[in-house]
Amino acid sequence: MTQGRRLLTATDAVGLARIVGGVLCITVLGYAYGLRIEVGDGSPLDFFGYFTNQTSLFTSVVLIVSGALAVLGRRVPAWLSTVRGIATACLVVVAVVYNVLVPGTGSAPPWVSAVLHLVFPLVVVLDWLLVGDRPPLPWRQLWLVLPYPIAWLGVVLVRGITDGWVPYGFLLPERGPLSLALHVVGPLGAMLAAGALVWAGSRLSVGPLALASRVPERAG
Repeated sequence: MTQGRRLLTATDAVGLARIVGGVLCITVLGYAYGLRIEVGDGSPLDFFGYFTNQTSLFTSVVLIVSGALAVLGRRVPAWLSTVRGIATACLVVVAVVYNVLVPGTGSAPPWVSAVLHLVFPLVVVLDWLLVGDRPPLPWRQLWLVLPYPIAWLGVVLVRGITDGWVPYGFLLPERGPLSLALHVVGPLGAMLAAGALVWAGSRLSVGPLALASRVPERAG
């Protein structure tokens, strides 16, 4: 065996799986966006105005970056682990809200909805829980799960007032200030709860997939 060859390690396998998972999710998003273009509704602002689509794209990019670092044998920065924790918490909210509160809604094909609202969130959560290449996230940083959904809600509410477009009917301005306040506080509370679960999950070390939290640099 030449010096340039080496066996595929568990770290490599996890990294490649993350890259493949991220690319596949982006492919599904691209397919769904193509369907919107076919029916004359191809505005990227509208398509990615949906929290599910935006969060799935965001998480896919995070997975690809963390997977590439693993394959290259680089250490995962603490900030990237925090970002992945935030993305995981967002997908927990996506899965729970869609599958428990509003199942079967949406215009995408059923298999696309299943991938984005069930399969992808489940894979991301299992990756977070079973692969230990992330440090325990500090509880003092739990508030970091809020800025992204707050920014999303702010943009959506402004769009609802200015151009009348909102991704979900419960955010329509004509619902009234009380309804809007409840539907803003509710998701943010759900984000904190999901974040607490993800933060607690970062302290797990389970079975043979519990890799070292800091991947050692490879020589050469």
